[in-house]
Amino acid sequence: MAENIANKVIAIIAEQAMLTPDEVSPGSTLESLGVDSLGLVEAVFAIEETFDVQVPFNANEPGDTAFDISSVQSIISAVEKLVEEAG
Repeated sequence: MAENIANKVIAIIAEQAMLTPDEVSPGSTLESLGVDSLGLVEAVFAIEETFDVQVPFNANEPGDTAFDISSVQSIISAVEKLVEEAG
């Protein structure tokens, strides 16, 4: 299941970055992928819809949130935790 979550999160981020999933690695940052603040918000909405979870994210203060967006891997880990909690 974790691999499936990771693949879906990578696909969502890749779509926002206008890249293929193969071009997105877990160590990538959103900034390095060219995902701007609007793309980040759209990615959060897509994650919520895809996984039926509520992401604790403040678009006005992205650094001040429980949802770690520092890297693709941190987003994957946060989504895995949300899915587990919603379980």
